[in-house]
Amino acid sequence: MSRSRRTALPRRRVRHAALAGTALLAAALTACSGGSGDGADGGGKAADAKNKAPMAVSVNLTDGQVKSGEPVKVTIADGKLAQVKVTDGKGGELAGQIASDGKSWTSGRNAAPNTDYKVEAQSTDSQSAGTQFKTSAADKVNKVSINIPKGSTVGVAMPVSLVFDNPVKNKAEVEKQLKVTTSNSTEGSWGWVKDYSGNDRVDWRPKDYWKSGTDVKVEMNLNGVDSGADSGLFARDYTTEFKIGKDRRMEVSLDTKKMAITEDGQVVKTVPVSAGTPGGEKASWSGKMVLMAKEGTILMDSQTVGLGNAYNKMVDYSMRLTWSGMYVHAAPWNADNFGHANTSSGCVGMSDANAKAVYEQAQPGDPLEVVGSGSKGKADLGNGYGEWNLPWDQWKAKSALTGATQAG
Repeated sequence: MSRSRRTALPRRRVRHAALAGTALLAAALTACSGGSGDGADGGGKAADAKNKAPMAVSVNLTDGQVKSGEPVKVTIADGKLAQVKVTDGKGGELAGQIASDGKSWTSGRNAAPNTDYKVEAQSTDSQSAGTQFKTSAADKVNKVSINIPKGSTVGVAMPVSLVFDNPVKNKAEVEKQLKVTTSNSTEGSWGWVKDYSGNDRVDWRPKDYWKSGTDVKVEMNLNGVDSGADSGLFARDYTTEFKIGKDRRMEVSLDTKKMAITEDGQVVKTVPVSAGTPGGEKASWSGKMVLMAKEGTILMDSQTVGLGNAYNKMVDYSMRLTWSGMYVHAAPWNADNFGHANTSSGCVGMSDANAKAVYEQAQPGDPLEVVGSGSKGKADLGNGYGEWNLPWDQWKAKSALTGATQAG
């Protein structure tokens, strides 16, 4: 590494330069001074101010060549820092903190890729210096898909779920930048799972189901964070806000062949159903699931879920429960079995009229639990939102931050 030299520069726009090692950037500015200049003492102060060396600051990032994904560190050559301001080309500020000895300032977040930065520093004796630099573009960029659109109203079981385009090897560093804030200090925790797609995924689940009426804000301060070796940097921040709607829950009994619907703890409707055929791949999943989406009328093709030529038809009032293809939907072709026998290919079917009524009232995020005998067990955590099947302590243990909880 080449040795940096402290150089006094006149006040002017600093020319971008590609340097090796630490970039040492200084601005020569006259120190602020006062007094009439009368008397030997006053003349001495004026002379001291005039002869004082210009303030010099260095920045650890080399203009145009720096690999983004590192904090910005500003160091003063002599004296102590009183204030440092680092802003990007859009006016956003990179916050940081001055060290206890006053000799350096370090940003709380990493420098973002392909970004212009301006540094303005002031010392405790009122000298100032400034410079500019630009970070290089990321070799690879990681991106995030968020399950809850901004402004949504969702049911009491909906987790916050983030799926990443590339693997996340620095899980703890990524998780540190994720923040959930709620209107009632809801306790919850992030947990890492493998999504059904095979991608890395992290979900935030409350300890218990959400309380109806809760306002939620999620901040993902990921710009400049490194995913890990060969996985890329994040090049932007993300945010979403949503509200928790009515406390509406569904329970399907494989034994009684009925689905009970409750609102605020009171049963409001009981619907005869026919669930999956016991004893094989056509059996239903059991356990606690979440209504992921209301998809309406869709084409269901058994070949896409490994069930051969069992069916291929348009299906109305379809509500997804798993990525692997378990739904609640209308199944008028199976009317003779509603309330009597489980004969479907894994879904929970009901009459057109009942399916329409359930669909109109349902919210994405409503919990649905399948109980009774004849299921094929619980789906994998990433096959839908299966985290509610884990006890709270087991879910917390899936956090990369030693299972720490987070209250919003």
